[in-house]
Amino acid sequence: MRILTILSFFFFCTYNNIAQPRPALEITHLTGNFYVYKTYNLYQGNYISANAMYLVTNKGAILFDTPWDERQFQPLLDTIEHRHHKKVILIIATHSHEDRAGGFGFYNGKRIPTYSTKLTDEILKKDGKPRATRTFKNDTTFTIDRYKFQTCYPGEGHTKDNMVIWFPKERILYGGCLIKSTDTKTLGFTGEANLQQWPKTLNKLKQRYPYPNYIITGHDNWKGTKSIDHTLKLLK
Repeated sequence: MRILTILSFFFFCTYNNIAQPRPALEITHLTGNFYVYKTYNLYQGNYISANAMYLVTNKGAILFDTPWDERQFQPLLDTIEHRHHKKVILIIATHSHEDRAGGFGFYNGKRIPTYSTKLTDEILKKDGKPRATRTFKNDTTFTIDRYKFQTCYPGEGHTKDNMVIWFPKERILYGGCLIKSTDTKTLGFTGEANLQQWPKTLNKLKQRYPYPNYIITGHDNWKGTKSIDHTLKLLK
């Protein structure tokens, strides 16, 4: 009877996971030519969203992190081309995890230039995962068309290689998984986190970028500008 109960529970859980339809790609206009896109993947038995962003320039679109759902790698390219009549010309990942750099192998195959910090590249190389075709120092300014943005490595937190991207004109802080949504009650995956350094890293961000108009978090709801303070509370 006990074996039957265990088997029944196993099949129930398996059926539930199969029965859950994976949510589709979601794209939300942020401001100007900036868009937030959301993909989903399974984490601890539930579908969890991952936020990423893209910018449309006259030269083409720039992706900030790749989709978490590999089934959206090509549809994202197709959607951007259909919606904006532009091809993706550059991709930057904010750290080495699958919800950020997991699409490198696919996009490298498409001959789209992919970028990461040297630290992220070292981690991907060590783990035997696809790497970016180009690397840069942690704090680097990119100028593409009329847009300028800065990559910033404020220190360890969610991972030892997590960086953020700042758009000075629009005052957009793309924080990735270093910054948690105000909707979340936990820090999520902390297997590679530096919990002691994380608060110091966030306070550096607050000092460097004190008045952002937008803060894009790595997961869940990204609207609002209180997510850094919320993450600091979670860390306490």
